[in-house]
Amino acid sequence: MKGTFALLDIAGYVALLLWGTHMVTSGVLRGYGSALRRWMGRYLGHRSAALGFGVCVTAILQSSTATGLMATSFAASGFLGLAPGLSVMLGANVGTTLIVQVMSFDISIVAPVLILIGFTVHRRTDDVSYENLGRVSIGLGLMLLALHLLVGAMAPVENAQVLRAILQSLASEPVLAMLVAALLTWACHSSVAVVLLILSLANAGVVNAPGALALVLGANLGSTIPALMEAHTPVARRLPMGNLLVRAFGCVVCLPLLPWLAHVLAPLGDTAARIVVNFHTAFNLALALVFIGPVDGLARLLVRLLPEPPKPNDPGVPMYLDEGALDSANVALANAVRESMRMADMVEAMLQGLVKVFGKDDRASAAAIGRADQWLDRLGVAIRDYLADLGGEALNEEDGERSQEILAFVINLEHIGDITANNLMEFAAKKAQAGQDFTAEDIQDLAAMHAQVMESLRLGLTVFLRGDLRAAQQLVARKEVLWRLENDASERHIKALRERRDGGGGADIYLRILRDLKRIHSHLAALAYLPLERAGMLQDRLVREPAPT
Repeated sequence: MKGTFALLDIAGYVALLLWGTHMVTSGVLRGYGSALRRWMGRYLGHRSAALGFGVCVTAILQSSTATGLMATSFAASGFLGLAPGLSVMLGANVGTTLIVQVMSFDISIVAPVLILIGFTVHRRTDDVSYENLGRVSIGLGLMLLALHLLVGAMAPVENAQVLRAILQSLASEPVLAMLVAALLTWACHSSVAVVLLILSLANAGVVNAPGALALVLGANLGSTIPALMEAHTPVARRLPMGNLLVRAFGCVVCLPLLPWLAHVLAPLGDTAARIVVNFHTAFNLALALVFIGPVDGLARLLVRLLPEPPKPNDPGVPMYLDEGALDSANVALANAVRESMRMADMVEAMLQGLVKVFGKDDRASAAAIGRADQWLDRLGVAIRDYLADLGGEALNEEDGERSQEILAFVINLEHIGDITANNLMEFAAKKAQAGQDFTAEDIQDLAAMHAQVMESLRLGLTVFLRGDLRAAQQLVARKEVLWRLENDASERHIKALRERRDGGGGADIYLRILRDLKRIHSHLAALAYLPLERAGMLQDRLVREPAPT
């Protein structure tokens, strides 16, 4: 029974170690995920910068799996190139070994201090960023505490003859040992926890040095599986597949050399545990040095192996709403933004089609606008559901605001689509049935209104993507321009009708078209209100002009 209780203790301490890792990862991503996303998008064009980024972020997140999932989602969404993404993963693999190096020393005395500090900070502040710092501190403390308890719990294992026999038999079968460790790492989603467990087994003398190195190879191989399993498209699988190929290459090279490698590493540490830690670092550092040069060639190979699938015949089917990215708010929001831009492209095509519909009574263009509105509605529902699944504790204040911006953007685009496909197409049909034509002055006024709306759409996209406050000011200020255009056009049109003493349906259609173009612009101008309000530049829906410079 003592052996059973010891195994339960070990399982509980491993779970505590994983929970501590989760707290560190979630705290960093909630508090600083948006900043990491912006940094990744701006500065990772060079492979050395990407490599360093992977090392640093993994050391902060305490998880190469988290870094891998984040990089995979960014690469699949187009925010990170495949070659820089592979460089990030090479760095992440090195970064996770630094965590193991630190954890291999007995620093358990720091654990209660970190937990106490983290608890105090988390409970005594209302600032979200400090709350997340407290969460990170608690997570680090739990990891150190779990490791200390794990080492103590391994002592009775020395007397568990059955377990020792099983592990020693695995040590004599390096391929089987590697596969078992890979499956365990995949189940735990943490190579750090598994390597630390292997370290404890080696420290207790349960496995010899070559057997422990085989288990370490398996832990490295298994850490590539979660990101690969959670990628649902060929494009999303490229980065984790590249990481898997790199690790698999290293495993194939090292497997026949394990006894020799254990002998070579012996002078660097006099214990099996130290040999395990040093091998883990040397293995990943060597792979980073070998593959950082040909990373562009590896990227091209992955593109050939996993080509981008043809786009779906139904444009209303989402392309970028990866469910696997919901655990990382900044990545999921980036996916939602990219899907929202598909909606913006559809709206732009619908508005451009108005010229053909009203100018040439083009029925094909009118039908295309009607179909696009259906696609638009379906994408809008999908994005709203995706953001709803993302909501809750996972969102920090900045991510929550961005989620609201995306939601407002989607709703306004849907309204524009409804106005275009329903109201304006109805007016176009009535005009065609009545056989009426607009005068040259009417066409000129409509063209001016339409041009203003298209320019406002471009400004709205700038505000949405970049948060450009000057573009937001210009967008709101254009409401007065549209009002004047509509007012002048209406007065001129009514005056001309009085002079000709005719009117009726044609006048009604023309005036309603002007009104609906102005309504479309109002929905575009609404995109500017949230960023202007946050910047304190919006009061009673009046925009304060910036001071002259």
